[in-house]
Amino acid sequence: MVAPGGLRGAVRITRGKWWRRAHHADAIDRTEKGVLSSIGLRTTLPQVREENLGSYLVRRFGLMLLTLFGISVIIFLMLRLAPGNIADILFDAAGFVDPAEKAKIMQDLGLDKPLPVQYAQWIGGLLQGDLGYSYVSDRPAIHEILPRIPITAKVAGLALSFAVLLGVPLGVISAVKQNTRLDYVLRVLSLSGLSMPAFWLGLLVLMFFVSYFGTIPIYTDAPQSFWAGLAMYSIPAAVVGFRSSALMTRLTRSSMLEVLRQDYIRTARSKGASENVVNYHHALKNAVLPVVTVIGIEAAFLMGGLIVTETVFNIPGVARFLVEAIRWRDYPIVQNLVMYIAIIVVVINFTVDMLYAALDPRIKYSD
Repeated sequence: MVAPGGLRGAVRITRGKWWRRAHHADAIDRTEKGVLSSIGLRTTLPQVREENLGSYLVRRFGLMLLTLFGISVIIFLMLRLAPGNIADILFDAAGFVDPAEKAKIMQDLGLDKPLPVQYAQWIGGLLQGDLGYSYVSDRPAIHEILPRIPITAKVAGLALSFAVLLGVPLGVISAVKQNTRLDYVLRVLSLSGLSMPAFWLGLLVLMFFVSYFGTIPIYTDAPQSFWAGLAMYSIPAAVVGFRSSALMTRLTRSSMLEVLRQDYIRTARSKGASENVVNYHHALKNAVLPVVTVIGIEAAFLMGGLIVTETVFNIPGVARFLVEAIRWRDYPIVQNLVMYIAIIVVVINFTVDMLYAALDPRIKYSD
C-alpha cells in the first residue's frame, strides 16, 4: 500500500524519519563532545591512547633507571662489605705482609678513598663509557668483558631457540592429547627435565661423547666458521635448553588446557573450524602470554646464569668470568658485569611488557 498523499507523501515521511535519526545522532555526538569538554578531554580516542602510552613509557623508563640505580648501590656495597680485597688476596698469596706496600697498592687502586667517592667515580666513568681497569690483568675492563659477551650470547640464543622450538609445540600436543599415552610420556619427560641439574646432565653428555666418539665437545679455540661455531655451541646449548624446554612444555600445556575449556573454543568448533585452526589460531594465540613471560625470564637468566655450563664445557663466557672476578675481588669487572646483566634483565622485562599489547589487544597501557 502507498502512504497517504501518494508517492510524494511517502518520500516526505521517509525524509522526515531520516532527518530525525540524523538529528538524534548529531545531538548524541554533541552531548558526548560536551561531556568530554566538561572534563577537559578534547582529544580524539587515538590521541588519548597515544598519550596514555607515552605516559606509561615515561613512567616505565623512570622505574628502569631507579631499578638500575638500586642494583648499582647494592652490588657496590656488597663487594666492599665482603671480607678482604685484592690487596689482601695478593699479600696472602705471596706469604708476607708489608703494611707500607699494601697501603701503596690500595692507594694506586683507589681503595683508600671514602666509599661515596669510589661510587661516584665508578658511576661517572660508567656513564662516559670508561669501565676502569681490571685489578688482575691491568687491562681496560671493557677489553676484558666485550670479547666474552658474544660467546655467552650465542650459547644463550641457541639454548632459547631450542627451548622454544621444542617446548611450545610439545606443550600444545600434550594439551590436545590430554590423558593419552603421548601426554603421559611428554609429562614424564618435562618433569625429568626440570628435575635434572644442568651440571649433572652436562657431565653425562661429556661421558657419552667420550665413550662413543672418543672426543669431548668442549671449547678449545675460537671457531673459524659459522658451522664450526654451531657444532661447538649446540651441545652445551641443548643441555641448557632441555631444562627450559621442559618448563615451557608444562606451562604451555596448562595454559592451553585452560583456554580449550572456554566458550569461544566450543563456538569455533561448532562453526566447523578445523582442529588445527582451533588449536593454533584460537587457543594458542590466547594461551601464549604466560609463555612469553617465561621466555623473557629464561632469556635474562641465560645471559647471566650459565656459570655451571660454561665451567663444565670450558666456555670463556660472561658468567664464568664473573665468578673468577668475584674470587679475586676484581671490583671493576664484577661491578660492570653485574650492571650489564641487570640492564639485560630490565630491557627484556620491558620488551615483554610491550609485547603484551601486540599479542592481546585487550591490554591497554594507561596511568
